[in-house]
Amino acid sequence: MNRPDSTAPGPFVPPLQLTAGAPPPVAAHGGLSYMSFDRDGDAGTAEAIRDAMAQMAKGKVQAFVEKLEAAPPGPVETQWGPGFRSAEECIAHIRNTGITAPEGGVVVPLRYTVLEEPSYVAVSSNAVWRDPARTEEQEALRKSEELLSKRTLYFPQVLRDARRIGEYYPGLSPESPECMDRLGVALAHCESACRNFYDHEEVEAVFYPEMERLLLDFFPGATDALVYNHDLFNKDFEGDPSEDQDAKNPGVNTNYVNLVHNDLNDNSGRVRCRELLIRNLRNFGRTQHYTEAEADAKMSRRFMSINLAKPMETVQQWPFVLAAWPSFADQPYITNYRIYDDRVGETTRFAYRPEHEWYWLPQQGPAEVSMLKCYDSVTDGSVSRWSFHSACQDPTAPAGVPNRQNIVVRSFVFF
Repeated sequence: MNRPDSTAPGPFVPPLQLTAGAPPPVAAHGGLSYMSFDRDGDAGTAEAIRDAMAQMAKGKVQAFVEKLEAAPPGPVETQWGPGFRSAEECIAHIRNTGITAPEGGVVVPLRYTVLEEPSYVAVSSNAVWRDPARTEEQEALRKSEELLSKRTLYFPQVLRDARRIGEYYPGLSPESPECMDRLGVALAHCESACRNFYDHEEVEAVFYPEMERLLLDFFPGATDALVYNHDLFNKDFEGDPSEDQDAKNPGVNTNYVNLVHNDLNDNSGRVRCRELLIRNLRNFGRTQHYTEAEADAKMSRRFMSINLAKPMETVQQWPFVLAAWPSFADQPYITNYRIYDDRVGETTRFAYRPEHEWYWLPQQGPAEVSMLKCYDSVTDGSVSRWSFHSACQDPTAPAGVPNRQNIVVRSFVFF
């Protein structure tokens, strides 16, 4: 494992800053960051691997998956309603039961985690996979990741047209910071000068600054916006989709993330921000030059993480969908730990609830930008902390239409 040099900043252990009134997360060590277990600069990665192995040894996850797979054909009853092992089964249920959506809406199968237990994934670059002496850990981690995709079910959910948010919340414009504060989602407009979104150098030179200007114009009082990486999604991509982190090339995702999730949480929102400001860790955007003290001062004021998704052409299948904060604000999130050599990232998943409020943009055009909040440092409950999001199959789309091509950029906005 590569160790940081002796002049590098020490481990930053973020305080667990739950939203006022929110339940504790479903997480290891009560939600404490793995940075608390740093040993010789490993950022708690060794402890995370040990916890992953201990979870597999207990067998609870495997027993749950085996029970799920052994259930009779048809719907699987859960405490929140019937779920389905495939999208096709869920679509058939939607059609058979006649579930309807309001004008501009659609009813779709959404894939949720159904076991409220934390999960672990060692990323492909982790040194554990290259060490022939660590076969026991490799086996446990491989099994943990395999089970992760099997502890899910599809549930029917109504998607409302996000352009009509003002009909559901009178006086609230979807293209406003008030909408982001209240719901954790918003819409924006961008006629980009970027001509080739598959050219990562052009994206970083042209599209990143466009998105930073959009964010500064969108949020009154914002003093700085940093776009730090991006992803491309195209199920029909025929070129080489490989990523090259050293060249700051994210490659192309040829599968969509059709699992209800959020990219950050109470810990990783602060950790990821500080990593960018001080260390430029995995930063594809503008180089940052903050000292620890300067970063602490910057982060003592409000800051947010915002993802922005823009299609390359009108979306016809596999839309990008967003959930509104008030409908899940009192629900615990489920932590997923991503184990690198030098950090343990934390993303979140959510179990199904029938009251979740979902939005989409039918036939989303290339100039329409979906905005979703992944983190907000304000914890008093006065604003949304985040949205969660997914991709899904649109059962009403004509057969054979092109699948979504879009770019998603990740950013931090400072006030």
